[in-house]
Amino acid sequence: MVFENTNISQENEGATAREPRLLIDTIADDDKTSMASMTVIDQPVTNKRSKPETRTEIASLKAQDFQISVTVIEARQLSGTNMDPVCLVQVGEDRKYTTQKESTNCPYYNEVFVFDYTSSRQIFFDKILTLTVLHSRNLIRSGTLVGKFKIDLGTVYSHQDHGFFHKWAVLTDPSDLMTGPKGYLKVDVAVVGKGDNIKIPKINDENSDDIENNLLLPEGVQPERQRARFIFKIYQAEGLPKMNTSIAEKLKTVLQGEARDLVDPFVEISFCGQKGRTTVKKNCYEPCWNEQITFTELFPPLCKRIKIQIRDKDNLNNTVIGTTFIELDRISNAGDRGFLPTFGPSYVNMYGSPRIYTMVNELSDLNNGLGEGVAFRGRLLLALSVELVDVNSSDLQGSTDVEVENIPPLSELGAGRVEEFFLFGSFLEANMISPVIAEKSVTFEVSMGNYGNGIDGANVSHRSHRSNGDGDSDEDSLSEDDHTLLLRETATIDPNMRTTSPAAKPVTHDKYYYHMPFFEQKPCIYMTSYWHDHKRRLYNSNIIQKIMDKLDEGIQDVQEMIKTNEDRPDRRLRGVAEELINGCVAYSRLVKGTGGPAAGRSKLDRERHKMCLRDIDGIANEVRKLKKRLKMSTYKEKLSKMKTLLQKLKCFCEDPQHSIPDIFIWMLSGRRRVAYSRITARQILHSVCAEECGQHCGKIQTLFLKLPGKKRLGTHGWTIQAKLELYLWLGLAKNKRDYLNGLPTGYEVIRTGTGLYSPPMYLRYQDRQQYELRAHLYQGRGLIASDDSGLSDPFAKVIFSTHCDVTQVIDETLNPTWDQTLVIPNITLFGRAEELRDDPPMIIVEIFDRDTVGKDEFIGRAVAKPVVKMNNESYEPPRFPPKLDWFQTYRGSNKAGEILASFELLQIPYSQREMDDLLLSLWKEAKRKSLAGSYEIKMGIDLEESSKITESVKTDQGHKFIVPRGIRPILAKHRVEVLFWGLRDLKRVQLISVDRPRVDIEIAGRCISSSIIQNYKKNPNFSDPVKFIEDVDLPEIEYWCPPISITAVDCRAFGRTTLVGTHIISNISKFVFRSPDKSKIFTAACKAFSKGVAGLKNNGVATETTDVFVDIDHQSTLATDMQIDMIGFGGEEPKTKEEEDSALDETALDWWSKYFASVETLAEEKKKYEEDKIQDLFNEENDDGGMNNDGDVNTLISANADDVQKEKRFGKNFLKGAMGAVMQAKKNFAAPVRRLKKQKEQIDELKIFDTELENCSEFTNFTDLLHSFDLYRGKREEMADELSDQKRIVGTFKGAFRIYRYPLPVYVEQPDAQYGMFKGLPSNEPIHVMARVYIVRATDLHPTDPNGKADPYVVVSLGSNKNNDKENYISKQLNPIFGKAFDFEATFPQESVLTVQIFDWDLLSSDDLIGETKIDLENRFYSKHRPTCGLAEKYAIFGYNQWRDPQKPSQILHKLCKEMKVDGPHFSPGKVRVGKKIFTGPIELEDENGHKKPSDEHVALVALRHWEEIPKFGNKLVPEHVETRSLYSPEKPGIEQGRVELWVDMFPMDMPPPGPPVDISPRKPKSFQLRVIIWNTDDVVLQDDDFFTGDKASDIYVKGWLLGDDKQETDIHYRSLTGEGNFNWRFIFPFDYLIAEEKCVITKKESVFSWDETEFKIPPRLNLQVWDSDHFSADDFLGSLTLDLTRFPRGAKNSNRCTLNLASEEDESSDVPMVSLFKQRRIKGWWPFTAKSEQDELEITGKVEAEISLLTVEDAEKNPAGSGRDEPSPLEKPNRPDTSFVWFMNPLKSLRYLICARYKWLIIKIVIVVILLALLVLFIYSSPSWIMKKIVGA
Repeated sequence: MVFENTNISQENEGATAREPRLLIDTIADDDKTSMASMTVIDQPVTNKRSKPETRTEIASLKAQDFQISVTVIEARQLSGTNMDPVCLVQVGEDRKYTTQKESTNCPYYNEVFVFDYTSSRQIFFDKILTLTVLHSRNLIRSGTLVGKFKIDLGTVYSHQDHGFFHKWAVLTDPSDLMTGPKGYLKVDVAVVGKGDNIKIPKINDENSDDIENNLLLPEGVQPERQRARFIFKIYQAEGLPKMNTSIAEKLKTVLQGEARDLVDPFVEISFCGQKGRTTVKKNCYEPCWNEQITFTELFPPLCKRIKIQIRDKDNLNNTVIGTTFIELDRISNAGDRGFLPTFGPSYVNMYGSPRIYTMVNELSDLNNGLGEGVAFRGRLLLALSVELVDVNSSDLQGSTDVEVENIPPLSELGAGRVEEFFLFGSFLEANMISPVIAEKSVTFEVSMGNYGNGIDGANVSHRSHRSNGDGDSDEDSLSEDDHTLLLRETATIDPNMRTTSPAAKPVTHDKYYYHMPFFEQKPCIYMTSYWHDHKRRLYNSNIIQKIMDKLDEGIQDVQEMIKTNEDRPDRRLRGVAEELINGCVAYSRLVKGTGGPAAGRSKLDRERHKMCLRDIDGIANEVRKLKKRLKMSTYKEKLSKMKTLLQKLKCFCEDPQHSIPDIFIWMLSGRRRVAYSRITARQILHSVCAEECGQHCGKIQTLFLKLPGKKRLGTHGWTIQAKLELYLWLGLAKNKRDYLNGLPTGYEVIRTGTGLYSPPMYLRYQDRQQYELRAHLYQGRGLIASDDSGLSDPFAKVIFSTHCDVTQVIDETLNPTWDQTLVIPNITLFGRAEELRDDPPMIIVEIFDRDTVGKDEFIGRAVAKPVVKMNNESYEPPRFPPKLDWFQTYRGSNKAGEILASFELLQIPYSQREMDDLLLSLWKEAKRKSLAGSYEIKMGIDLEESSKITESVKTDQGHKFIVPRGIRPILAKHRVEVLFWGLRDLKRVQLISVDRPRVDIEIAGRCISSSIIQNYKKNPNFSDPVKFIEDVDLPEIEYWCPPISITAVDCRAFGRTTLVGTHIISNISKFVFRSPDKSKIFTAACKAFSKGVAGLKNNGVATETTDVFVDIDHQSTLATDMQIDMIGFGGEEPKTKEEEDSALDETALDWWSKYFASVETLAEEKKKYEEDKIQDLFNEENDDGGMNNDGDVNTLISANADDVQKEKRFGKNFLKGAMGAVMQAKKNFAAPVRRLKKQKEQIDELKIFDTELENCSEFTNFTDLLHSFDLYRGKREEMADELSDQKRIVGTFKGAFRIYRYPLPVYVEQPDAQYGMFKGLPSNEPIHVMARVYIVRATDLHPTDPNGKADPYVVVSLGSNKNNDKENYISKQLNPIFGKAFDFEATFPQESVLTVQIFDWDLLSSDDLIGETKIDLENRFYSKHRPTCGLAEKYAIFGYNQWRDPQKPSQILHKLCKEMKVDGPHFSPGKVRVGKKIFTGPIELEDENGHKKPSDEHVALVALRHWEEIPKFGNKLVPEHVETRSLYSPEKPGIEQGRVELWVDMFPMDMPPPGPPVDISPRKPKSFQLRVIIWNTDDVVLQDDDFFTGDKASDIYVKGWLLGDDKQETDIHYRSLTGEGNFNWRFIFPFDYLIAEEKCVITKKESVFSWDETEFKIPPRLNLQVWDSDHFSADDFLGSLTLDLTRFPRGAKNSNRCTLNLASEEDESSDVPMVSLFKQRRIKGWWPFTAKSEQDELEITGKVEAEISLLTVEDAEKNPAGSGRDEPSPLEKPNRPDTSFVWFMNPLKSLRYLICARYKWLIIKIVIVVILLALLVLFIYSSPSWIMKKIVGA
C-alpha cells in the first residue's frame, strides 16, 4: 500500500462549503496601520483543503547508510596518578582504542575513528556512543576505569549540523556515587546520513579550551548533572499471544497430562546502554510479576527513549512478543516549573505482527518496533519514577548496577476504573479492490485489543486465575471487575457482538477495480469491550488536535496564497491567528477544573494538566502580540513563527500514557489476512462536548487499506488494496444512544434482535441521489519515467465511488497535456444531499504508463475532493467554476510528478445553460481585462466566435471533451528564447557513441530544434546558439505554466534518430522575465526627484542622490569603531610593551599568513552571527513597546518601509546589544574585567567559503549565463531516490531560456534582433585556457586503512590531462596539508570539467579512492561574477599580497564598463566614477624599495569590489578566496567522505601570461630550543617514613618532558625533611614548531613495522612531575604541572604566593595574568605541583621554582648550554643540607647524622654503662683469685 496517513477526514466544513468572510478587527495597532490592513479573513481562500496529500513514510523500515565520525582530541583533569591513559570509543558492540599516552593526566590524542552502518533509522538512533578513558592497557592495570560518557546517536543527529564540535565530554565513574567528574574529554562527534551535508565550523582553540562553556551537552541540559535512580515497576500483563504451534500444544498436553499456556513471558527494559529484566513466568498468558527494576544514571540522561519489550523465554532464542518505547521528553518537563520523568501506573499497548504463531514470521520486525504494528500483541501495566541521588545523604546506599526486587501488588483502582465501551461501525462503501483478491469472497473485520479478533484473538488461559508463574495464585489480589474483564475478553463467541461484515464476492462495472455489493444495504459491526476509563486524556488530546488541524489548515492556506500570488495573505494569516487564540481560550475553558484526583489519575496526568494549561495560555498571549505586529511587510516572518507554534502544539497532542488500544480494520480473503488500516481510539471517541469528540467520531472517513510490514515496499505496495467509506463511533455504553447521530439521514434500521435499542445489522438507505462527476484534467508535469527510453506513455485513471474512467494516452512524454474533461454520469450516492455537499467522497487519480506488451505500469497517485453543486443552488462564484490546481502525485514515499486538474460533482438535474452562461461571462470578463492591457490574450483553442463553452475533439484515439472555457487557463502570447550552447559527457547509446546530437525543446505544444553538432568529439557546442519560439501560448497565471521538455537525440545514418536523454524543467519561473510596472517606475522617479530637491534645500547645491563614496581605509567605520573589544570603567586599557613592539614585518609574511588570519576572521564572523541570533531573540521577546516609538516615522516614509524597517532593526539591535554588554559588566563590577578578544594584526585577508563556491547565494550557482541540465535515460528504479537516480544520467545539456510576454512594453529595453535578451553573448567557439589549481589542504578524510588512518595524495585531472602527486603522499594523516599548485592547458568546451580526487596510498594493494569532487570550469569562465581570478582585498605589486591577475584592476574595470555599456570609468586623484557611483581610495602605490607613486589601481579595485552597487548592471564579483568542497565516493553516494580546500584560477591563452603561481607549499616548522632550569622545590609532600628515625621524608626529583619521548630527570635530593629540594638542573628540549597552528611537529615511525615516518602535531605543553625515589620499590608519584607554552599563568615571585590558581587550566577561573613564551621568551617564577585527593579534589602537592626560556636554533648555537650541570654554561651545584644523602652509600654520614646527632647522650650513657659493666665483670672475674691470694698470702 502506498499511503501511511490513510485516515483522511471529510469534515463537515467542506473544501468550499463556506465563502470567505471579511471581518474588521477592532484591535487598534500601535504602528498606526490602516484599517484596511487590519482586515481579517477567517475562511480558506484557496482550495488547499481539496488537496489532501497522503503518502507512505517508510523510513523506519528501509535500511540506510550512516557514518559516525568521532575525533578524540585531548583529555584534561583526569582523576588518578601516574597513569598511561587510553581512550575507548564504542558504538553498540564495535570498539576502537586510541594510542596510549604515558605518564600524563592531560593526554593529547587527535585521533579519528569512523564507524559505518547500514541500518534502519530506529535501530541506528537507539545505539549508544560510549567514550571511556582507561588508566592503561598493560596487563597489570588493564581495564581500570577512569571515567566514561554515554550519549545515544539520535541525540547527536538531532543537534545542529548533526554533531558536536570541539566539545568537552564529562567523564564519570558509574560505580562511584560520592564523587563528581573524573575528567574531561575533548571530542568531535558527527552522525551523517545519506544526503546530509555537514559544515564543521572553524573553531578558535582559545574559545574551545573553556571547558565549562563548551560541554558536550544538548541545548537546555544543565552542566551539573547528578545521579538519579530510574525505578520501573512492572505489575502485570494481559492479552499475550501464544508463542508456539498448535502441534506443540497438543504434544505438551499429551506429555504433561494437562493443557498449559504456550508462552513463558518476561519483561526486558533497555535504557542508556543498560538492560534489566524480570523473572520468567512459566506458561502464562496473563502473568503477574510485581517486580521493580532500578537503573542508576546521570540525570538528565543523554538518551531519548526507553525501550520496553515483552519476550518469550526459549531455550534457543528469546522471541520478542511486543515492543513499545517511552520518549523521555514526553514524560518530563525541563522548564522552571517542570517535573522529573514520571509514568503511570498505566497500561502500555504493544503492537506487532498478527497473533497467529508461525515458525517463520516474515513480519517479526514489527514486534521489535520497526514499522507500524498490524495487530494487538498484549498490554503491560507499569510505572516509572525518578529519584535524584543525594550524595550528601548519610543513608546513601545501593549499587549502580541494575537491580531487580519484588514490590507489593497494585491496589484495585491503581490503574483506574474499568468501564464498558461500545463500538459501532457501518461500511458505506468498499471499492478499488484488486482483481486478484476479488476471486474469493471478501469480508472485513474490525477489532480492538483482542475484542473482535475471531481468527487469532484472545487465548483462553488454562488457569482459573491470574498466575504469578510460580505455581501459586494471587487470586485474592484480583477484583471482581478484573475477573469479569478476564472472562469477557477471552470469550470468542458473543451473540451481542458482530465484528465482521458478511462475506461477499466483489463485483465490477469496468473490470479496472472491483467493489463490494453493498449498494443500498450497508452492513454494520458493533462490539462491547471493557477498558480502564482514561477518557479525559483522550479528550484533552482531541481538543489540542482540533486546534492544530485548524492552525495547520490556515498555514497551508496562507502558503497556497503566496504560491498562487493571491492578494493580501497577511489578512488570512491574521484570521489564522485569531482562530488560534480562540482555540487556546476554548481549551483553557474546557480543561480547567478537570485535573483533580480520580481513580487511576497518575502524577503525569496532573503535571501534564498544569503544563498544558500554562503553555497553551502562553501561546495565546504570544499570538496576541504577534497579531498586533502583523503587517504586509512582516507576514512571512510571522508565518514562520506560527509554524513554530504548530510544532509546539504537536508536543502536547499525544498523551504518552496509553489507554484504549487502537482499532484495526482487516480485509480478509477467505481466512487469509490481506490488508489493513489502523485507527487510534481517540479519533473516534465520543463526548457530549463537541470540542472533545474525536475528529472522525460519528463521521464518514475514507480509509485506504495497505499491506502489512515490508510487503508494502516496492511495486506491491504501490497498489491500493481497497478503499473504504466507513462510519465509526466509540463511546461509553451509557452514551450508546448517540451512536447513529452522525450517519447520513434517510436510512432504515434493520436490527438483529427485537429490542428497540439493539444495534442494527444493516442500514438500508431509501434516499439516493444521482450525480455527475466532471474531472477536468488539463496537463501533467514531471512524471516518472517508466520506459527504457526514459519517457512514458501516460494516461490518467479517475476513480470515484464505484465508477472509473480514463483519459487518452499521450505518447512518449513526461509532461502530458491531456486537455480532457472526463464525464462520469449516473453516480448513485446514498444519504442526504446537504450532507453529501459538505462531505463528498474522495476522488482517486492514478497515472499509468501504457505498454503495448504486458500490464500497464503504475506511475503515481493523487487524491482530491470535488466541489459539489446541489440542484437547488446557483452555479456562481466564488465556489464555481472550480479552479485548476496542481495535485502532487506519489509512488510509495517518492514524489511522482503533478497533475493540473479540477473536479466538480453536479447533482442531477442541473442547468447546463446556467453553467455555460457563467463560464462564458467569466471568459469575456478576462478577455476585456486583457484587451485593456498591452498584451494579446488567447484561448488554447480558437473559440472566440463560438458560443460553445466546450466541444468534442476527435483524435486518433477517439473523441474527447476538452476542458471548458472559464476553467481552462487563459493564455497569452509569449516569446521563448532558447540558448543552445552545447552538450557534455554524453554516454553511449545502444553501444554506439553519440556523434551527431541534436536537442529538441518543447513547451506548451511548441517545439524547436537546435542545429546538429556535426562532430561531437571535436566540438560539442552548437553552431547556431540562439533560437526563438514565437507566439507561444502560456497561461497568464505563472503558477499554471507548463514545464519545458528537453530531449537530446542522435542523428544517425539513413535518417534514423535515437533518443539520448531527456530533462524536465517543472518550474519555469526562474526563466521568466517580468516587465516592471510603469506606475512603479514613475513612483521611483518622483521619489528620486523629491530627494534631490531636499538635498538642494539642505546644502544649497543640487547633488546626485545616487552618489556613493566608499573609502578603502575607512570601510564600515560604524561596525568597527563601535565594537566592544574590552569593557573598562577607568579609561582605556593601556597598550602593553609587547603590543607596541609587535610591528607588522611584511617580509616575514607569506600566503599562509593571509590564510590563517582569514580562518580567524571566519570563526569570529560565525561567533558574531550566533550572538546576533541570540540578541534577535532577546529583541523579539522585548519588542512590545519598541515599535511604538517609530510609528510616526513609518507613516511618513511608508513608500520605503522595508528599508526603514531593516535600518531600524539594525540600530535597535546594536544599541540593545551594546547596552546589554555594559549592564552585564556593571553587574559583575566586583569581578575582574578581562579582555574579550586579543588585538588582531592588520593582515590583508582572503575570503574563506565553508561550502562550494557555486553554492554561495551571491553567485547563484554561476547560472547567470549557462544552466546545466542533466539528461536522463532509462526506467527509474522502484525504490530510487534522488541520489540513486543519478545512475540514469547520460549527459548534460548546457543552455538557458528567456521567457517573456511579447511584444514588450515600449518603456522596456527591446531585445536584440539576433540574440534577443542574450545581448553580449560570448562566442561559443573553442577557447584555449590555462587553469591553475591550488590544493590547500583536506580535512576529516574517511580512514581507509585498518589502523584508522590514511596515506592521502592528490590526483587532479582536466579532460585528458592528469597530474598524479602519488610520490608526495602524506603518511597516516586524515587532515593533510598539501599546498600544491597544478597548471593545466585546456580547451573549452572539450576539457571543461575539473576533477579533484584524493586517494589512499597502499604499499601492496591498489590505492583506494577516498573521495572526489568535480568543478564545471566552463560555467565559471563565462559567468559575469568573474570567478576566473578572485579580486584581492588590496592592490600590491610585491610581498605576500602581490596581485596575481595579468590584468590590472583599472584594465578589468575598463573591460567591464565596456561590456556592460556603463559610463566610465572616469578617474581623478583618489576617486573614480562609474555611472553615477563615486568610489574613493588611496592615491599612492608603494614599490619594493619603499618609493611611492600616484596610481589609480586602488580606487579601481574599490570599484570592482563594490561592483554589485552599480544599478541595473552590477553583480557581485568573486573575491580572492578559498572554497571548501565536499568529497564523495561512488561506493557510498550521498555520504561525505571529507572536505578539500582549494581555489582555481583561469587565464585565457590569448591574454598576457600570468606570473608564477603563488607559493602555498606547507610551512616548514621552525626549530626552537626550550631550556628549563629547575632551581628549587618547596612544600613537597613527604611520602616516606625514615627507617631509623621515623620522621617523614622524601627523596625528591623532578621529571620533565615536552614531546612525550624526550623525558629528562634531575638528580635526587635525598631525605628532604621539609619538602624543600635544591637542584640547579637544566632540561634542554629541542623541538620544531608551527607558529600559525601553534603546534609542535614530530616526525617518527609509529612502530617497528611502519614503512615510513608519520608526522604528528601536538600542542607545546611542558610537563613537569615531582616524584619520590624508592630504591627497593617503584617510585611514588607526588604531583604534576602542565604548562601550555602559548598561554600559561605567570609564575609567582615567591613560594608563599604560589597558590592553586596558578594551576588552573581556564584563565576565567582566576585573575592571574596569562603569558605566552613565544612572545615573552623568558620567564622565572614559582608554580604549583597538583594531584587529586581521595575526595577527587585538586590539591597542591608541592611547588617548583623554575626558569623557562625559549630560543631559536640560531640563538641556541650562539649561546650554548649543557644539560643538567654540564658544560657549556654549567650551573652551580645546589647548596643542599648535609642531611641529604643515601644511608647505605655513605655509612659514616649515616653514623654521624642519623645516629650520633639524635642518640649522642644515649650512646654516651650506654658506653659509660658498658664500661662500668665491664669493670664490674672484670672485678667479679678477678676477685676469686685475688681473694685466694690474700688467703694463702701469695
